Amino acid sequence: MTRATRTLVEVFGFSPLDTTPTARKFWHLSACPFIGKACNKTNHDSTICYGTCSVGNTGENTIICPNRFYANGYSTIASVAKDAFGDIPFMLFDAYIQRPEDAGDCVVALGQNSGREVQVKDLSMDWVLAKISQGRLIEYVGLEVQSIDITGNYRDAWYAARDMASVVPPSQHGLNWANVHKRLIPQIIRKGLVYSRSKFVKKGMYFIVPEAVYKRFENILGKDMPVVPASHETLTVMTYNLGVDQGAGKMRDLVLVRSATVTLDDFSARFVSGPNLPSGDALDDKIRQLLAVR
Repeated sequence: MTRATRTLVEVFGFSPLDTTPTARKFWHLSACPFIGKACNKTNHDSTICYGTCSVGNTGENTIICPNRFYANGYSTIASVAKDAFGDIPFMLFDAYIQRPEDAGDCVVALGQNSGREVQVKDLSMDWVLAKISQGRLIEYVGLEVQSIDITGNYRDAWYAARDMASVVPPSQHGLNWANVHKRLIPQIIRKGLVYSRSKFVKKGMYFIVPEAVYKRFENILGKDMPVVPASHETLTVMTYNLGVDQGAGKMRDLVLVRSATVTLDDFSARFVSGPNLPSGDALDDKIRQLLAVR
């Protein structure tokens, strides 16, 4: 059996093998090129900033930091605004507060680095995209942006890349796929239900996620969910992959892989009793096996 090859794909926005001044500037500053601020991806005692954006496992690249989705001035967020509300001006909160009230319709993003995240009881919404007209709230949609956590560590590979060693060893990371059903899917369902109950929400909630992660969703939910028009009770999924390596001193593009709208009811029902849920017999057999009984 061929052993899986695990690699670091992007550190501080660039290939870990990129030694150009452009790439190394972000290493020296511990800065995120996607949000224009200090990177907050640190070790447990916050003494080392790792800045790892994406990792690879036998050719499959996976984004592990949500900030990676905010490249090119939050263009993925702007794409959601355009899909939901059409071709009207999109802006972050800093630009919005400078805009005259009579300047016409616009879409304003509330979320990370743009005003504040909206919190309702114990739920913190990643993004709310609000359509404003003449100083009035007309409509809004919710947007969740998720990546995936790692297990293990990539310390040796990271230090070798930082020190520009001639050989960068394989990484020792894993990906926490168990979180897909423990945390990610339940979180999407709960927040989607909250949005569905608002009189201002007419196109439900959007969800940006790496294609590799959503494939794991499909292992639980199945691949045949019917696609429907957007409504207050829908979830629109947009999955992304990294584009091809652009060469030294350049960052990879984000590539939209698919966009599909499904009902929250279908999404929720399949999580509870989806096509890949183990049978009772499978559970019985496993217990017998562990106890060595018939």
